[in-house]
Amino acid sequence: MLEWSRMHGIGLEDFRKTYQQENPNVKSMRDIGKACGEKWKTMSFEEKVPYYDIATEKRAEFEKAMAEYTKKLESSEPTEESDEYE
Repeated sequence: MLEWSRMHGIGLEDFRKTYQQENPNVKSMRDIGKACGEKWKTMSFEEKVPYYDIATEKRAEFEKAMAEYTKKLESSEPTEESDEYE
């Protein structure tokens, strides 16, 4: 299962925009983050589902990109034979 912080972070993006529009005098990221955390705690599972879905999609994209990157690294690594000097 995806970690809580990833889903919370995705939810934070949406909440932060709305919160800043509704509270233009609050500039501190600490205060905005606290308000977001409180909101996240009060949300029902059904309200969080869209964020779970987004986090799942982003995780799949990351894993695909990482697999491609790893494959590229492995194919470009010199072999032991090519490292040896004659």
